[in-house]
Amino acid sequence: MKKLFKNKKFKIFVISVLCVGILCAGAVIGINAYMISYVSDYLIEADDLGNYSFDCITVLGAGLWDGEPSPMLKERLDFALEAYKTGCSTKFLMSGDHGREDYDEVNAMKDYVAENGVDKDSVFLDHAGFSTYETMYRARDVFKVEKTLIITQKYHLYRAVYNARKLGIEAYGFDREELQYPIYNDLRESAARVKDFFYCIAEPAPTYLGDEIPIKTASAVLTDDKTKV
Repeated sequence: MKKLFKNKKFKIFVISVLCVGILCAGAVIGINAYMISYVSDYLIEADDLGNYSFDCITVLGAGLWDGEPSPMLKERLDFALEAYKTGCSTKFLMSGDHGREDYDEVNAMKDYVAENGVDKDSVFLDHAGFSTYETMYRARDVFKVEKTLIITQKYHLYRAVYNARKLGIEAYGFDREELQYPIYNDLRESAARVKDFFYCIAEPAPTYLGDEIPIKTASAVLTDDKTKV
């Protein structure tokens, strides 16, 4: 090993690797700090929601357990119901994964709010919300959303609102106390923020687009498809 460190080329290689690592770490920290700072002014607390009016309340999927909303998704749906009761919007956009017939996040989300007093005709379904970025892209291009309140856990809220705003939607996040989640979620989210930072610059098309269904004027019935994307 000592001989290796005496080798000039090896020293240059090690220094280069360290420099690249430091630059990458700096980029991750910088992008995360920027995204959090950028979004901080667009988070709304429950007491202030009555002062706003949104085209819709956008709820992001978070998995199913035996066909029912996972605890994380249930928490998001409960937040959405709380926001809905303030009168800030009369419509929901449920966005999640319905890429297979045997896995249907969005109808489970719709059924949950309907069981809690929401008219099903006010719930629009985005069957191809396969990622946060794709959800916001489709909200803009398919559902023609101009102003929305986004519902998710706070660690994820910064990226969701950032994506929406960088894609041209006047988006706000519902700032709520939440369950405690593992540190893994924060680490994974840090990497996802970097990915979406560059996605919002390049704007790659989502997996699916499809016909326009303007949320302001169309009927939510147009999105009631339980079998395919």
